[in-house]
Amino acid sequence: MTETIISVGIDLGTTTTQVIFSRLTVENIAGAASVPRIQIVDKKIIHQGQIRFTPLLDRTIIDAEGVLAIVQKEYEAAGFKPSDVSAGAVIITGDTAKKENSEKVLSTLSGLAGDFVVATAGSDLESVLAGRGAGTAEMSRQEPGRPLANLDIGGGTTNIGIFLDGQPVDTSCLDIGGRQIMVDPIKKTITQISPKVITLAASMGLKIKEGDIFDIIILEKICDRLVSIMAQAIGLVAQGRDDRDGRDGNDSRNDKSHLELFLTSHPLKKIWRLYGLTFSGGVADFIYGDLDTLDPFRYGDIGPILGKSVLKSSDFNSLKILKPKETIRATVVGAGSNALELSGSTVTISHPEVLPLKNLPIVKLTADDEADNYRYFSSRLASKLSWYREASGLGYQPLAVAFAGLKNPSYEQVLLIRDRLLEGLDFYLSKNDLLVVILEEDMAKSLGQTLRAALPQKVVISLDSVKVESGDYIDIGLPVVSGRVVPVIVKTLVFGR
Repeated sequence: MTETIISVGIDLGTTTTQVIFSRLTVENIAGAASVPRIQIVDKKIIHQGQIRFTPLLDRTIIDAEGVLAIVQKEYEAAGFKPSDVSAGAVIITGDTAKKENSEKVLSTLSGLAGDFVVATAGSDLESVLAGRGAGTAEMSRQEPGRPLANLDIGGGTTNIGIFLDGQPVDTSCLDIGGRQIMVDPIKKTITQISPKVITLAASMGLKIKEGDIFDIIILEKICDRLVSIMAQAIGLVAQGRDDRDGRDGNDSRNDKSHLELFLTSHPLKKIWRLYGLTFSGGVADFIYGDLDTLDPFRYGDIGPILGKSVLKSSDFNSLKILKPKETIRATVVGAGSNALELSGSTVTISHPEVLPLKNLPIVKLTADDEADNYRYFSSRLASKLSWYREASGLGYQPLAVAFAGLKNPSYEQVLLIRDRLLEGLDFYLSKNDLLVVILEEDMAKSLGQTLRAALPQKVVISLDSVKVESGDYIDIGLPVVSGRVVPVIVKTLVFGR
């Protein structure tokens, strides 16, 4: 049995809106006498839409009708109707996610296809998605034990993702991007400048405000300092270090205070000994492209100047700079690709009536998280759960926790894993009645039964023989094969070509 699925991805970013259509081929790879196991055997991007500026009504409101018109045009250009599309994703990222009507825009776009993954990606999740879409995650898989960093530099933010052995292990985000300063290239004036950049410039003894005729030397100095802050954020520059060469003039503040100013939420958990770097996002095209003949103000912002500052940075050039598979399209490439499969036959489903479940985000624990007899499992699970906390900070959307588990565990080991899970999930379970656990090893039934006994008032679903990654979403269908297995669809928002 071979079938094809049409999938669409829509990325609504600070600067650009992008649409991509993919054709996915799925096939039953099991033998005739075996339980069906359906997997994607081929995936091909069949239409890459134009990269268009995200339409805004003003600085705080997205032009929802304008965005809808862009997406409809791409449907027409691709030759598809919404009814032709089986699945996909709408991702709203960067500063655009902070706009007043972002949820309304998501609601409008989600109606263009059947079962969309609809997500406003927080900065941590966006860092994971961008690094996977750029191909950094896969590069790190090919360099075992060597962490790689991806800096996704967009219009409003720089999302930082650290990847080790194919997995995201750390994230951070800075309010640094190509549109932190916007200019009128005809009148040579500054039309918009972020409050944080105004504070930075003042600390450097530089005067800059909206309406001024811009001085390219001043803009270059600001971009040099922004790049220095990026380098510090990933551990290439020591915290608290005063400016090395005085290029910023009368600077009265050190890099540590500047880093704190531009961090959107939290720094990296540790200083990583990085093997190399990749860059994605719109500014990455100015890092890997030819800037010699490029008008630095052709896009009405400082993106090209920021890219040039990265190129000449001695901090970044101290590491191996790798070219990713995708730059500006990193977040959108492959959005909504699907991997339909069946769970293992040892499952626990305490309340079958809650099925089907759709669009549960995956929180994936790594082998390192499970090491040392699960010593750090609880704290690392709690940390990763924070990526999915609601904007109010008061709770979480329903989600699924995934990890490998153990082969042939003893009863004592099952109880240990249960206890570590419950410790890490303490705050989540105080706000949610649904617990979904996804395992790779064949232990879902035993772990699920112990969880069910410990949580008699909760809905417990424990599945095994399913491989997922952080940043994936999962659908869980109604039980099949006499109730022994359930079909699952793993919706991988980003993949490398």
